Amino acid sequence: MTIVIILFLILGVSLLLYMVKEAFLNNVVYHEMTFSDFPESFKQVSIFFISDIHKRIISDSIINDVTGKADIVIIGGDLTEKNVPMERVRENLTKLKSLGPVYFVWGNNDYETDFRMLDAIFLDSGVKVLDNTAVTFESETGDKLCLLGIDDLNQERDRLDLALLDADENSFKILVSHYPWITKKILPEHEISLVLSGHTHGGQIHILGYSPYEKGKVRRLENTTILISNGYGTTSLPLRLGAPAECHLITIKNG
Repeated sequence: MTIVIILFLILGVSLLLYMVKEAFLNNVVYHEMTFSDFPESFKQVSIFFISDIHKRIISDSIINDVTGKADIVIIGGDLTEKNVPMERVRENLTKLKSLGPVYFVWGNNDYETDFRMLDAIFLDSGVKVLDNTAVTFESETGDKLCLLGIDDLNQERDRLDLALLDADENSFKILVSHYPWITKKILPEHEISLVLSGHTHGGQIHILGYSPYEKGKVRRLENTTILISNGYGTTSLPLRLGAPAECHLITIKNG
């Protein structure tokens, strides 16, 4: 009996250590996506996408890995949460700014903080907040790519209609929303080619393969394509199982 108890303790401690390891991984997932309507004049666009940072400090290993590879950086919400020091937020933003221009959408946990101070930090850091707005990039030949951002859907702050009004109608559109179920509001006529999202943490902890949310993935839907990230940080317990921490380097081409 004593041997059985010792074995269970060893297994338990081993599992716990593995879950901590998965929670603090610094894994960059590389994606190459092709779209027939992506303007060839852009050749390719590379996006570093990170969501759900929460309490973590972004590792220098990630910054070193991505340096020189990203055209823009997108934070998909939950950059921080309640009781996270603002200096840590500034540190993370400084690291991300070293990679390229940074764009941000609000997540539910961002609003648990002093979000007015957070907004001031964005302004001071030169981070562009996409809150039901869009930004347009234009190639030398006049083709356009629009990056749209949606405010927190959970608090019914999202206004996809306003973001679409702010975007150029004849453009390749990428939508960023902290919540993946924004796709339920996307219509084919919106012509949104790609959605980037997080929030679910990929379920964070899967017991016998089960969790309230699916693992992060890229899915082709009838009205768009969506990337759902497992996220970089954790909420509540700093543990993961079956949904390791991740961020993404996405290269988009015509094809």
